[in-house]
Amino acid sequence: MKGSFTRRDVLGSIALGGAAALVGVSAPSIVRAADKYPSRPIKIMIPFAPGGGSDRLTRVFIPFLQKELGQPLTVEYMPGGGTVLGNSYLLAQKPDGYIISNTGVNYTAVTIAQGLAKYKAEDFWPINLPSRDFTLGAVASDSPITSFREVLEKLRKDPKSLSLGMQAASVDYLNLILALRAAGVDTAQLRVVTYDGGGVVRNAVMGSQVDVGFVGAEGYLPLMSKIKPLVGFWDKALFPEFDSTPSIVKVGSDLGFKAEFVEGSQRGWVIQTSLKDKNPEVYKVLVAAFERATKDPEAVKASEAQQLPLVWYGPEASNEAYMRTCATCVKHAELLRGS
Repeated sequence: MKGSFTRRDVLGSIALGGAAALVGVSAPSIVRAADKYPSRPIKIMIPFAPGGGSDRLTRVFIPFLQKELGQPLTVEYMPGGGTVLGNSYLLAQKPDGYIISNTGVNYTAVTIAQGLAKYKAEDFWPINLPSRDFTLGAVASDSPITSFREVLEKLRKDPKSLSLGMQAASVDYLNLILALRAAGVDTAQLRVVTYDGGGVVRNAVMGSQVDVGFVGAEGYLPLMSKIKPLVGFWDKALFPEFDSTPSIVKVGSDLGFKAEFVEGSQRGWVIQTSLKDKNPEVYKVLVAAFERATKDPEAVKASEAQQLPLVWYGPEASNEAYMRTCATCVKHAELLRGS
């Protein structure tokens, strides 16, 4: 559905109980003065259904953040509209530090580019985006295709010769189309198969339901024996498992083209920009708590056990990455709107 969710839409959906689910987490035994932040429980809002990457990251991280803040944290799920529902709800709340979002800012960038949201990129301020994924092009382990060069050669000769799987209106789709256009492929004739969710795309690749799939690399880490990586949309692989995978930069250099691309999934902790501007003291408390919790050796150990990245990039670097993604998505908005 095109258009944005209003405050009435958001609050109405919550009243009906259709979109939100609350999960409480016990509070640590730390007492704080009532006049100091935080003096009451804090809500973590996830604009996706339970079970996804943001939910997993939240579950692992909550005990350590809760220890630093000294208040109980609750989790509320608010999926809908490609994060538009949850984002709209976040902005409708008082910027007092008692609601924090764990989201994928790439989805925010895409919905803004598509014209589905009334808010602007600048309305959101990432505190930290520890999960920084990139698009991976891969085939099933038993596929006869051996390289992305081979994929390009086939698509140049016949754009319909291969089925290409990905999520609709995603940065993975954007990255692929930009690369194929740069390589001289007629993208109007492609045979694209879209799925609702990265996990479904990976299953389609492993099951040879599509010839080539394009989706976040991180989700493949437990599944490496079932796929054959062909190309990574990165300057340098974030995960050692993909060190030998050619980057789109290298492929383009070898074949004489240069493709623009953006980071894939960028997940992490986001607040209203107005909180940073209007309540700087609260903002400082939050940033300090997130940094300490992220650098906690036990938190790092717990994240590694779940194969989840936990890196402290900080607000400035996280916001820079987010805004760069937004700018690229807006620049190529016609591709996302048409997908």
